[in-house]
This record gives sequence, structure tokens and C-alpha cells, in this order.
Amino acid sequence: MTIAVCVKWSTPPSGGDERFAGISFADRAALEIALSIGEARHETVRVVTVTSSSSADRSLRDAVACGAAEAVRVSPDGSDTTGASPDSSLIAATLADAVVDCSLVLCGDYSADRGSGSVPAFLAARLGVDQALGLVSVSPQGSTIEAVRRLDGARREVLRVAGRAVLSVEGSAARLRRASLRSVLASENHPIDVRERTIAEHAWAQPESVVPFRPRARVLPAPPGLSALDRVRVLTDAGASPARGETIELAPDRAAARIVEALRDWGYLPPVEQESPSRS
Repeated sequence: MTIAVCVKWSTPPSGGDERFAGISFADRAALEIALSIGEARHETVRVVTVTSSSSADRSLRDAVACGAAEAVRVSPDGSDTTGASPDSSLIAATLADAVVDCSLVLCGDYSADRGSGSVPAFLAARLGVDQALGLVSVSPQGSTIEAVRRLDGARREVLRVAGRAVLSVEGSAARLRRASLRSVLASENHPIDVRERTIAEHAWAQPESVVPFRPRARVLPAPPGLSALDRVRVLTDAGASPARGETIELAPDRAAARIVEALRDWGYLPPVEQESPSRS
């Protein structure tokens, strides 16, 4: 089987910062993790990118020098994704054709041009597999993958990934190994599999018009007051005294009953219906 690594090669705009050229550190981390998993499972690694610029071949050959067996560049017909890139869903659909036969797909969670980072999610949906994102650690455990996912509040979540999946890793997850001089020289003659595709052919079915949901406006009575200032004060509740709460210490059962009673008083719960006395 083959493990795929999807990377995004980007160039800065004219006069832009050269630090944002090439592939991101997150993509490099994804490549290193794929190489490690491939060595543990005895599987080959395929690196894939979508761009019509042949300058990206340099980054693909660098990946081959590090240990990748295949390098694929999907060239969109008549467009260049290094500038105004197509929609993320279309990029993912194009990538899916190149990785559909792979057992595992790894991606970086951000690109060098700081894109939306939504391609891995669209790719997982296109392939019909699970996705694990925000990963800070990935390691093979036999037939499964153990991954550590970053959560809010400095928390972590440990995942076990079985079967095919798309893994989106952060740049700190791994550091790409340094290729040997012999591998670098050998990669200069490595063939790049260039595949011509028309991104428009992979367009997802979208409804004709999509508008955000907006609830109906509530009709409220006009505020009382003879002057505009009086009406503004009523609307903003500027003249009202601040509400004060009360602290009550009760047993758990009485506290629960008190909460239910307050909710009924405030109108969140319906009033208790008078029950008719039971007949003896």
C-alpha cells in the first residue's frame, strides 16, 4: 500500500516575503510522519501537490531525497493555484483523484501562504473517510495510529485511528529529516508524474443560491414616552436600578425545587396545572 502526503506549494506575490515560498513547516511535518509510518509498515510514500508551476518540482524532489518514492504534480488546465487559488473543495476533489488508492493521507494544517486550512476536511469528505485534525503527535501502533490532538484550554485528546483516514498535523508535530548528499543527487533525475486536470470538472454540486438563515423580526410595542430621550431611556433601560441577586443555601432537593419555581416565575416553564382531587 501507499501513504499519501498532500502539500501546498506557494510563492509570495511580486515583492513579497520570500519566507512564505515553498511548502509550510506543517507540510514538512506531515511528510516526516508519513515517512516514519511508511518505514514501520513497509509502505511507500507518495507526495502530491496541485499547481501548474514547474517550480514546485524542486520541493517534490526534496521530498524524494528524504525518502518519498513517488512525486505527483497535478497541473490544472489554464490556471495557476499559486495566485488566486480555486475553491478549497475543488482543490480537494483534484487531490482525491491522486490519493484515492492510498491507505492513509497526511496534510499540514496550514500552508505557507496562510490559507484557510480547510482542504483536509474537504478531502476527507470527498474520499468518504474519517478526519483527525489539530494533531501534535502521530505514531504507528501496529495496525492503528495513535494521535494526540490539541484542544482548547491547553487540553489534549488521544485518538486511535484505524483504517483509512485523513490526518492534519501541526508544524510542531515532527521535524523533517535531513536528506543525505547521495539522496539529493539521485533525486535530481527522479521523474515527476505530471497529471493534467481541469479543476472545473470536479465542481461539487451546489444549490443555485445559498443565503444565511435569518429569523423573523419580532414585533415589539412602541416604547412609552413623550420625548425621544424618554423613549431612548426606556429602550436602553438606562434609568432602571441595577438588579440584585440573592444567595440561598438549601439542601439539594429543596434547591432543585427552588430553581424550578424560579423558572416558572420567569416564564421559562409552564405553570403547574391544578390537579383534580382523586376519587376514593
